[in-house]
Amino acid sequence: MAVRPDELDRLAVPVIAAPMAGGASTPELVAAVNGAGGLGFLAAGYKSAAAVAEQVRLVRETTDRPFGVNLFVPAGPGDPAAVAAYRDRLRPEAQRHGVSLPEEVAPDRDDWDAKVAALLADPVPVVSYTFGLPSAEEARALRAAGTFQVGTVTTPEEARRAEAVGMDALCVQGPEAGGHRATHRAADLPGDRPLLDLLAAVRAVTGLPLIAAGGLADGPAVAGALRAGAVAVQLGTALLRADESGASAAHRAALTEFDETAVTRAFTGRPARGLRNAFIDRYGPYAPAAYPEVHHLTAPLRAAAARRGDTGAMHLWAGTGHRAALVGPAAELVKELWRQARGAGR
Repeated sequence: MAVRPDELDRLAVPVIAAPMAGGASTPELVAAVNGAGGLGFLAAGYKSAAAVAEQVRLVRETTDRPFGVNLFVPAGPGDPAAVAAYRDRLRPEAQRHGVSLPEEVAPDRDDWDAKVAALLADPVPVVSYTFGLPSAEEARALRAAGTFQVGTVTTPEEARRAEAVGMDALCVQGPEAGGHRATHRAADLPGDRPLLDLLAAVRAVTGLPLIAAGGLADGPAVAGALRAGAVAVQLGTALLRADESGASAAHRAALTEFDETAVTRAFTGRPARGLRNAFIDRYGPYAPAAYPEVHHLTAPLRAAAARRGDTGAMHLWAGTGHRAALVGPAAELVKELWRQARGAGR
């Protein structure tokens, strides 16, 4: 069952599950959001093409509704000297955790070519892109395979480029969003234009359907984004505590225990919003704009902190509305949020 370019606004519930790389987005979460009338998404970031194919298979076993796969677009390498300096700064932290940091970080394109090839050989209804855009040739090939494509943008300029390369819709990510800011270059400073203002600015340069993302934690916020011109909203943090989420117990608990979020490069080298903790405060000012090098550099630290449930050193991605995240079956959470949004929109 494919999604035609005019059908995003025909979803029974105009809610899309944000693709959350690192384990939070599961096939079960995709199926649950689909079951509520929305659109579920798998996160292909950090997975091999074979692992993504397996997750696609699992989703197809549990839902016959359209779903999406999100790809991280690879970029060029960061500054080796800056990465080395950050490694030296992190060494005492590694010693405290009893882990070793990688001395070399091999080039990593996140298995991009193999993933694109797999999605051409066995197409899925929707593919979205984060951190950039496919080539025009890749976009044409996926369109010919029947795939609806969504470019994630953070500025009007990125929106223009996404339309030019052939995207069918745009996911407009505001600064309130949890996790990585989707800037098309790792070194770009993320903007601070609020989501509703950003929607208006993007709408001024394109007629493509817009999906609103960032800090949408309750019904009134969803209603506001739809009134601002979005055909659907994308929820990530709001689903982190859902039964089907793959988020860890420590991450789930921290969403209601922490008061503040911050945007930092400390964990991955790309700007990302997470619950503000000691690691962010200690290392954020020194982290270079080098992705995925910093992601790989800090991986042993993050894994050690996760094993201990140490929320002072974990990367706890969360949007500004994190304290509103509720516990329960994802389908019920989506339906209730949509009920509230319809009430607020009257």
